[in-house]
Amino acid sequence: MDFTALTISQIQELLKSRQATAVEIAEAHLAHIEQKDKEVRAYLSLCPERALEQAKRVDAKIAAGEALAPLAGAPLAVKDVILTRGLRTTCASRILENFVAPYDATAVERLEQAGAVVLGKTNCDEFAMGSSTENSGFYPTHNPHDLTRVPGGSSGGSAAAVAAHLATAALGSDTGGSIRQPAAFCDIVGMMGTYGRVSRYGLVAFASSLDHIGPFGRSVRDVALVLQTIAGHDPMDSTSAPVPVGDYASALTGNVRGVRVGVPNEYLKGLSSEIGDNIQKAIDLLSKLGCSIIPISLPHTDYAIACYYIICTAEASSNLARYDGVRYGFRSPQHTDLQDMYRKTRDRGFGAEVKRRIMLGTYALSSGYYDAYYLKAQKVRTLITRDFVEAFDEVDVIVTPTSPIPPFKLGERVDDPLQMYLADIYTVTASLAGIPGISVPCGKTPSKPHLPVGMQVFAKHFDETKLLQVAHAFEKAGGFKLASAGGENPVTA
Repeated sequence: MDFTALTISQIQELLKSRQATAVEIAEAHLAHIEQKDKEVRAYLSLCPERALEQAKRVDAKIAAGEALAPLAGAPLAVKDVILTRGLRTTCASRILENFVAPYDATAVERLEQAGAVVLGKTNCDEFAMGSSTENSGFYPTHNPHDLTRVPGGSSGGSAAAVAAHLATAALGSDTGGSIRQPAAFCDIVGMMGTYGRVSRYGLVAFASSLDHIGPFGRSVRDVALVLQTIAGHDPMDSTSAPVPVGDYASALTGNVRGVRVGVPNEYLKGLSSEIGDNIQKAIDLLSKLGCSIIPISLPHTDYAIACYYIICTAEASSNLARYDGVRYGFRSPQHTDLQDMYRKTRDRGFGAEVKRRIMLGTYALSSGYYDAYYLKAQKVRTLITRDFVEAFDEVDVIVTPTSPIPPFKLGERVDDPLQMYLADIYTVTASLAGIPGISVPCGKTPSKPHLPVGMQVFAKHFDETKLLQVAHAFEKAGGFKLASAGGENPVTA
């Protein structure tokens, strides 16, 4: 049996029936990583000792007759912007190349308390700034479906690990689409909960008012199980919301009859037929499942990219000021005075995209420009949020494409930052509004090479249950293979 192809539920069934041990499942994943990650490059570091020790604890509890924890024995990967005690947390940046985290992020702590087995830390765009995982300070990650293409970003390593069967599920972070877009590019499920639903304690800050931690999985149920584990109030995070967490997994009934699905005009205009045809077929499938399809308008969508890139760069400029070579991380060994040390440390430690965003953000916050840029962007953010609030008076969920384009070639956009930023046009709106969003597979492009297409579903604040219900019903009805034109994953095949 191929233990690396199993879902969390299947792993639990094997453990319950004593057909496999958690150690065997962990060892199978570590062996598969050793064999396959040379070409995918999803991981930055592995922690086999930690993984096997956790797996042994799971097996000991099973042997003692204890009830299985919700994620018992499930091998998971963690994006390298999320702290893991005693392990390197580099944020894929040379400036933190040798930084060892002194504590676990709340999300990691909750995963391990639920029996999950952490295999290692995954590659990403440096400090989560990018849409392709080409901005990593170490090496790019490759898309398992076509090794010449990007896996998306910034959580491309986590998405690729799940798609290539190098982990059963994974944690990523999403600031403007960094879970949902790589999920779409890698043909898996990725979810961002409502802002405040999952604690950010232990997540290295990029843009504090936009950052989320969320799960990847190969099924909606796996994503629901991981989200249910990591969600909930945390006193260590002042932005964590004291809102009860629903039983997400139990709500996956497959019945969505009567659900009102909004389709915004702004997300479909100018969309290529390669993506648009699949999205239309997905909407038709939801209609056959008993959903009411309702055209809606989100009129301030056109301002979202400009708004997002002012707010996120301004917050990045502030958050990344701490990397100065004084407190921790890389320090330039050659300098004449303190100012020279700051300058050389940040020049050598940060990559080009991080420097670009720090400079953009510093400019937006500077005297004389704050009101013209940052303050105005915050006002537009309010208008975008209001668009969603008003839309959810009419509909229960909103369906859109995840990305306007399929996975692009490695190197194709790396020298064109504007084109890279525009790839986030359908994901940044939910981030600005703080609403939950999920990306699910939606077939593949009709022309060769047949590339993954993702469909995005939004719900109102803290209504993750409804969002997961719709995504699961779509999966159960065969929506993941919708308009599929064939082709195998070359890494798992």
